[in-house]
Amino acid sequence: MSTSPTHRTRRILVIGGVAAGMSFATRMRRRDEHAEIIIFERSGHVSFANCGLAYYLGGVITDRDELLLQTPAGLGSRFGLDVRVNHNVTAIDPTQRSITVHNHVDDTISTESYDELVIATGASAVIPAIAGSERMLVLRNIEDVDLLQSSLDALDPSTANVVVLGAGYIGIEMAENLAKRGLSVTLVQRPAHVLGTFDSEMVTPIEAHLRENGVALHLGTEAIAMDDTSVQLSDGSSVAADLVVAAVGVRPDNGLAVHAGLATGPTGGIRVSAGYQTSAPHIYAIGDVAEKVGAISGEHELVSLAGPANRDGRYLADTLAGDEVHSKPALGTAIVGVFDLTAASLGSTERALRAAGRDIRVIHTHPVSHAGYYPGAQSLSLKLIIDTATDLILGAQVVGREGVDKRMDVLATATSVGLTASALADLELAYAPQYGSAKDPINHLGYVAKNLRDDLSASIQWHEIDAELEAGTLLVDVRTPAEFALGAIPHAVNIPLDDLRSRFGELDDRRVIVHCQVGQRGHTAVRILTQHGIDAVNLDGGYRTWLAANA
Repeated sequence: MSTSPTHRTRRILVIGGVAAGMSFATRMRRRDEHAEIIIFERSGHVSFANCGLAYYLGGVITDRDELLLQTPAGLGSRFGLDVRVNHNVTAIDPTQRSITVHNHVDDTISTESYDELVIATGASAVIPAIAGSERMLVLRNIEDVDLLQSSLDALDPSTANVVVLGAGYIGIEMAENLAKRGLSVTLVQRPAHVLGTFDSEMVTPIEAHLRENGVALHLGTEAIAMDDTSVQLSDGSSVAADLVVAAVGVRPDNGLAVHAGLATGPTGGIRVSAGYQTSAPHIYAIGDVAEKVGAISGEHELVSLAGPANRDGRYLADTLAGDEVHSKPALGTAIVGVFDLTAASLGSTERALRAAGRDIRVIHTHPVSHAGYYPGAQSLSLKLIIDTATDLILGAQVVGREGVDKRMDVLATATSVGLTASALADLELAYAPQYGSAKDPINHLGYVAKNLRDDLSASIQWHEIDAELEAGTLLVDVRTPAEFALGAIPHAVNIPLDDLRSRFGELDDRRVIVHCQVGQRGHTAVRILTQHGIDAVNLDGGYRTWLAANA
């Protein structure tokens, strides 16, 4: 007759039962069958698909139950977890190693002790502090989506006007899905462009696409007041509003931590060690409420994304199981659909890196998603930002219709493992004409990076042209006369690439910027000119990038 060994039961309490909290709890159970694990969730649902909420409102996801990935009963049966919904933790006492819990089901207050406490309270939506803000709705959980759905159902789609404040990822998703319901939608954004993780020349096509799909944009302004029928903006205008959705950002839900005396950073996120330990013993923080270390900046920052949150939960469980596991720096890789466009980014922007004084190289390319001779090839716009000294990738942005996610995932993998930009040229990627090209767009980025690294080419950016022209530099468009006639950069002289060698005399021994449509012919022109002793640089990304930036 065998007997089971005696185990000391460890009591682990988790505050928050969505991405990070539930990832931790289920992984912790797989690592420790004997621990007592209790999850307190203040809303009525756990482990729901919050990234799918907007698509339920838009009718893409038709069954609300599809958003509910797990139930307390199911988690109890499979993982032996004690999941308590509608339980709001109101206080943490680190000295007594206990929490205070308000049970909203029977309106009782209790005190629960812990051996280890995990704070996974996430982030809450920011509500602008303006007159009439009580009208604003947000989208963070199932209760929010139910309220929004009922509010939208009460509107007449043929006459109703909806205003979305904020044009980040959530704001864009909301605008798209509300427009798909047939509503008149207005996006209001305080910065001059949508999607702050992109540089301006990469998002102007997205802005044009939003307008083409009926979304009105008010950029460079913000809401300052609202009444029952309209929103007043800081530029002096007003927009009709039967319903207003706030998507201006989120803040760490750090109230419990602050009142318990736990250290927080300037971002408001809970300060944690590489092992997720807070400033108090036996208390850990994971997910959106906890600060991350930025992979590019090396600074503490907030990264409110599902992938890092789930990773936090898994790694903390391994840490509490005794493994030497440390949190990973966050790249901030993200993707969003904009009707039939897709935009993805990682790392930092050129704008932020130049403001920080970083010495960088920037590459724009405009390939097609798969072999051009195979039907259905779609244009892509890629931007790569590189550290000049190390050739490491600091940021990437991709916009297009087909193949955006594939390229961004390759770039995210390369950046995570420390591949240089030039090493992208050597990646052996899957190729068949309906999927890619023999020289994949990722390889092409590597070729350009290698040329710049090895001084086989020199380039300037679209925003540097004016200063060059003022200094007397000559701008030469090496496209065909037919292309030139369709549109050109002011002050450009058209000397087609095939005529360049016979027309050196027209360059007057001046420094020359050459450009073509997307950059490839421009590079060839630079190689010709520099080998004939002419100081020449290529306009990175060519006319197409310049046009996007000046749209």
